Amino acid sequence: MEDLKNIMSDPKGCPHCLGRGVIVGSDDVAVRCACMDIQQMTNRVRSARLSRELMKCCFEDFNFSYYEKDAGGGKEELLGARKAWQAARDFVDGVLRDPHHIGLLYTGQAGAGKTYLAAAIANELIRQNRGVLFVVVPDLLDELRATYDRKDKDVSEYDILDMAKTVPVLILDDLGSHNYTDWTRNRIYSILNHRVNEKLPVIVTTNLHPLEINQHLGERTSSRLVQMCRMFKLSVPQDIRWQQYYAREKHERREKK
Repeated sequence: MEDLKNIMSDPKGCPHCLGRGVIVGSDDVAVRCACMDIQQMTNRVRSARLSRELMKCCFEDFNFSYYEKDAGGGKEELLGARKAWQAARDFVDGVLRDPHHIGLLYTGQAGAGKTYLAAAIANELIRQNRGVLFVVVPDLLDELRATYDRKDKDVSEYDILDMAKTVPVLILDDLGSHNYTDWTRNRIYSILNHRVNEKLPVIVTTNLHPLEINQHLGERTSSRLVQMCRMFKLSVPQDIRWQQYYAREKHERREKK
């Protein structure tokens, strides 16, 4: 584990090849060092733009107890969570077979597990050596606006849009009820329209009802999402983050006794 941490922070930290990327055996034959695979994985994670917290998300750790009766949920919440989870797994399997597989649209309240599932998809595809870009929609729009203020123009609006349009799998997180202008609506539509024409999949999470997407983002964008995604709703009796908070508080009280 310590080797892994060293390599991820600095390839020269590998104790086996000392940063050369190859190991020369006693027979003078050079073989590829395992640290090169780790470095490639690290580069894919950085390219995907996953935060440290989201890098932890995986299908195996998805907690269905947040949707169950003990948490105040019912059959509908639990069934919805199971369907959404299975759809995420099926999407990964589908993309591995066909890079033009249909995408997913997750709707539901804040704290329902939408982003977790989207990140789990990203992490699994990264492990399978597939290209992924994970972007939070408000942050993406801020990046696009910032290009107009940059003097060096090292990164242009075109560069950012092109990346979002052409990456094999795009994940748009938090497509919510923000203050969209005609400018932002056009940028989002441009990305989705390109991807639907090229049959490139997209994963979208939103706290909007499907009908509200039309209201906030316009009929063109809503139509593209319906065309390119299967829709699933996640619902919890209480925001998962609050459930986790209360669980921590309960645990701490027990520890103090």
